[in-house]
Amino acid sequence: MRTGILLDEIGVPFGDVVAQAKEAERLGYDAIWLAQRGGWDALTALTALGVAAPGLALGTSVIPTYPRHPISLAAQALTLQAATGAPVSLGVGLSHRPIIEDQYGYSFDRPIRHLREYLQALNPLLHKEKADVYGETLTAVGTIEAPGAEPPSVLVGALSPLSLKVTGTYSDGVVSTWAGARSLAEYIVPTLQKAASVAGRPAPRIVSGQLISVTGDPDGPRNWVAENYGMAANIPAYQAVFTRDRVDGPGGTVIAGDEEFVRARVRELEDAGATELLLMPVGTPEEQTRTRELFSSPAAAGARRSA
Repeated sequence: MRTGILLDEIGVPFGDVVAQAKEAERLGYDAIWLAQRGGWDALTALTALGVAAPGLALGTSVIPTYPRHPISLAAQALTLQAATGAPVSLGVGLSHRPIIEDQYGYSFDRPIRHLREYLQALNPLLHKEKADVYGETLTAVGTIEAPGAEPPSVLVGALSPLSLKVTGTYSDGVVSTWAGARSLAEYIVPTLQKAASVAGRPAPRIVSGQLISVTGDPDGPRNWVAENYGMAANIPAYQAVFTRDRVDGPGGTVIAGDEEFVRARVRELEDAGATELLLMPVGTPEEQTRTRELFSSPAAAGARRSA
């Protein structure tokens, strides 16, 4: 299973983000990912990171759709790919009503229709074809002139039944958050695969985002996540996943334990249908170092440097 790592960018000087990217390249990770969380701009930052740490695939997890028109987003993503030459996974998502309405001032009315119309516009634009969408939530008409740029893969941060159906129909796969092996096997993977099959699309990518800590004190990182991300338990789509996985909120999703325990849980994710792991290390600095090293592949790094 391919493994990427989510870089820590919140409140971090940009030079430190670059250092994280270089470490990921040294450790042999397949990809580096950035979130869009009110700090550094993910696509702009990845352009610099892709040059500083060449050979890595690049991904966003995820960029909210409402604040970025699909024509603008497509131009940014194609520019990133052309500037770095790296494969790009363009992860997008609806975000949540309090963010979209209270922070950005957009209406969150009919979000599933918005996601469908957004993807209907974004897909042709990334392939440098004409978008011709006159929807109820957006209008997108035009093309992007980006000679030589390769189309990014489009992924969606989706969990609800309707958003998963749209994701399987109009994108290359999903970036899941908070979802464990049970949710993947019994719900996310079959829902996506059915939608993709009906739409005549290839088998979807299942990028499984996981908070992981290699530690001798599993309660430490779990309690930290519960304290800092407890508000996620109030979001209905997340609530449904927690219930399905039989965990008590965000803290219960953390994969925390020794190396053997962590490896076993990740194998369960792969058996459940995950095609890629998106590692999000948590814990003390020492625990995060152990976690990054557990999933390292120096041989892969060496092969890239000698290529």
